[in-house]
Amino acid sequence: MAVRWSVIRKSLAIGCAVLMATVSAILPTAAEAQRRGASLVRDAEIENTIRVYAAPLFAAAGLSNDAISVHLVNDRTLNAFVAGGQRIFVNTGLLMRSERPAQVIGVLAHEIAHIAGGHLARMGDAIDNASTFMILSMLFGAAAAVAGSGDAAAAAVLGGQQVAERSFLAFTRAQESAADQAGATYLEQSGQSISGLIEFLRIIGNQDLLAAPRQDPYARTHPMTPERVAALESRLSRSLSRNAKDTPDNIDRFKRMQAKLVGYLEGLAATLRKYPETDTSLYGRYARAFAYYRALDFPRALRETDGLIQQYPNDPYFHELKADILLNMGRVAESLPPINEAYRLAPNEPLIAFGVGQRLVAMEDDSRLDEAIDILKTVTLREPDNSAAWQQLATAYGRKGDIGMASLASAERYLVIGALRDAQGQAERAAHIMKEGSPGWLRAQDIITFAKDERRKQQQQRR
Repeated sequence: MAVRWSVIRKSLAIGCAVLMATVSAILPTAAEAQRRGASLVRDAEIENTIRVYAAPLFAAAGLSNDAISVHLVNDRTLNAFVAGGQRIFVNTGLLMRSERPAQVIGVLAHEIAHIAGGHLARMGDAIDNASTFMILSMLFGAAAAVAGSGDAAAAAVLGGQQVAERSFLAFTRAQESAADQAGATYLEQSGQSISGLIEFLRIIGNQDLLAAPRQDPYARTHPMTPERVAALESRLSRSLSRNAKDTPDNIDRFKRMQAKLVGYLEGLAATLRKYPETDTSLYGRYARAFAYYRALDFPRALRETDGLIQQYPNDPYFHELKADILLNMGRVAESLPPINEAYRLAPNEPLIAFGVGQRLVAMEDDSRLDEAIDILKTVTLREPDNSAAWQQLATAYGRKGDIGMASLASAERYLVIGALRDAQGQAERAAHIMKEGSPGWLRAQDIITFAKDERRKQQQQRR
């Protein structure tokens, strides 16, 4: 699991400069974003769990499962939303505060219904085509970190947040009711009970008495009425799947997800209170392994992880954790076998594949650069918004002396994070080096054209 801040260069319509992106659901102020420490979280296992939960719902809605993109937001508040096509954003707070899988699945069903119902159409085509980082900057703003312009940038961001809440994520009561009923249909068609959705809506409904700043973002952007719950309860009483229970697989995934989040985010003391050393279950050991890892107690983290691997040798995520612990101990070469094993067991997990490529580059063994490049190219094909993969790919090409491809990969990275001037500059450098008409040269021309057009639009908006 990796938490990282992403520096985004994006000229907003009212003239923001460089912003440090913090992700959360409609942050009331930039200061609160910094206080809460909101950021993007990458974790292969949790993202896979959300995809598994969402897949039958997308199928029931007639949407493509292949296009699902899951994004975790490290924020304690309770929220989930969809943006830019089939991109699902889920706060860690929602995952940790949920009591069972059906509640998380119910939320996903409701949010997917907003997509299928065309409720996001007012966002326009631009947001559908934007990178994840650009979507986040457009929707939520950031905590400005530019000397001499922080106040102006923060004010611009706050204004952007208000626009985002009003225009992008605040659905009408009619749309909410429609999403409830459509979500319920998807749940029933996939043989699941709508009781989890009802439980979640009751949690949100209890926030109506709170002052707006104290409400969770989901309550602020999804208008709640007692009639919505009553309508779903009436439907539940007639539903053929009303008595459906959480499946053992869903429960196991849910418990693992919560154990990992507690261990990684809550600190060692809180983790040991919830998962004491006397808890020898998989979930207890998993949580403690992450908590020790985060507390830099690497020997204990390895002991817990090795025990899990010994008992569950075919679990890719235990091998991934061991590789991450060893990497953070500075034992790069030793971390390669476990991440390779994780990749063998989960070849379709791009984040694990990235871990392999990252280590191959970090080992500074030029004989393995081609292997690293092949893997990282696969990652960028599956995750074109993965700026870290583009950065590692640029490094690998640079070490090989292929400056044209290194520049092109850098241009892709800058494009993802919204640094349009740098993207254009690197693409122009690549085009100057590459053979005219080659695939790389053609891609460089695409980036140059796009960056120029976007920069021109931004200049016009500032006038």
